[in-house]
Amino acid sequence: MPPAPPRSSAPSSGSRLHRGWTANIRPPQLIALTFAATILIGALLLWSPLAHEPGKSITFVQALFMATSAVCVTGLAVVDPGSTFNLFGEVVMLLLIQVGGLGIITLGTLFALALRRRLGVTGRINAQQQTSATTLGGALSLVRAIVLTSLLIEAVGALLLLPAFIPREGLGRGIYYSIFHAVSSFNNAGFSLYPNNLMNFVSDPLVNLVVTGLVVLGGLGFLVQLNILGWLKNRRRNRLTTNSLLSLTMTAGLLLVGTVFFALTEWNNPKTLAPLPLHGKLLASWFQSVTPRTAGFNTLDYGLMGFPALFMTIVWMFIGANPGSTGGGIKTNTFYVMAASAWSMVRGRRDTTIFERRIDTETVLRAMTVGLLSMGLVVSGFMLLLLLNTNKDVLFLQLFFETVSAFGTAGLSMNTTPLLNTPQEIVLIFLMFLGRIGPLTFAVAFSRPSPEKSLVRHPADRDILIG
Repeated sequence: MPPAPPRSSAPSSGSRLHRGWTANIRPPQLIALTFAATILIGALLLWSPLAHEPGKSITFVQALFMATSAVCVTGLAVVDPGSTFNLFGEVVMLLLIQVGGLGIITLGTLFALALRRRLGVTGRINAQQQTSATTLGGALSLVRAIVLTSLLIEAVGALLLLPAFIPREGLGRGIYYSIFHAVSSFNNAGFSLYPNNLMNFVSDPLVNLVVTGLVVLGGLGFLVQLNILGWLKNRRRNRLTTNSLLSLTMTAGLLLVGTVFFALTEWNNPKTLAPLPLHGKLLASWFQSVTPRTAGFNTLDYGLMGFPALFMTIVWMFIGANPGSTGGGIKTNTFYVMAASAWSMVRGRRDTTIFERRIDTETVLRAMTVGLLSMGLVVSGFMLLLLLNTNKDVLFLQLFFETVSAFGTAGLSMNTTPLLNTPQEIVLIFLMFLGRIGPLTFAVAFSRPSPEKSLVRHPADRDILIG
């Protein structure tokens, strides 16, 4: 009997097509495309009559806006979620917030692990890109830790909120409200089921402290959370990384400065802090210092605040949370590197250092690039909102506040979002999307890759004047 012909080792046409398709999509592109696809699916679900309360309906652009705001964990809303959507629509919003906070590729990697599927190098790179993992080999274990830690924190937060919501809403709705607000808080989404957000709880210590605690934990960044846990377990073997030390320092500094500044500027404002008791003033100042860093909740009306407090809020929204977190903005470390590099240049120092470590030139250039691209996007979006504005009641400051809030995925508003027209809503949709995936990631995702690094390096020219 003649031997069987050798089995061909050549891949099938289907596998060649699959590998060829994935080979043409780089990790940043995959992040952008998966976020866009999830937003579209969410918009279709929210647009469906199945998601609306009886007698309520919204346009597709409004549904797209709400889905984008949920997936990008922003919190801006053109309609009131609690009165517009029924239970199905609210659950869709909750799932979009959770998926957007943890990251599409993070969840996809978890599902692949659960099914015991073997993950290739491309999948590992995608997971590393989404989670900001420092090493390729540690990306998969990092994804497991991210999801489990996040769900645990949200569960604890929901349990802590039960005493606040059950007496107000009853047992069933109280449990549901606790879960919804815990997930929204940890993912820095800022969506509330109450029409005035959390203003009813302005002097409630439990709601203020639990919500802000969840916001801070979500805004720290997954790598910082895991590094802190490892350090607490064994301080001799595990040390806090420079990234963690910088993130913690910047977070503490921004929270402290924000709380003091807000209290000083709004203490005697009869429309905000003045009518509150002492503990209410302190809680409100703390809350309004935490949430501008991309959380989106508010216990005071931003439309009634003075200019200094609004200016601080705009700056805090632009800076945002820490890298690798559920928050947006240019990120705290980016802001520090930009400021520290400028300060080193002013002092005539060659290197920028932090915690006895030198910040390399590539990191400085990356920070400057992110900052410049972000400012360009904010200015461009603001100009478009001005050009498209048809409502004379919407002021210059309100549009600028809305622009920074959308880009920083902060979700705060001076009661302006429902007053915008459809073209302006589309501008904010793009700003929220770009702010979530990051301007640098977006630029890298859709720029043409250089076929090879140039071996030619031109001579330096010091004749160009700066300043």
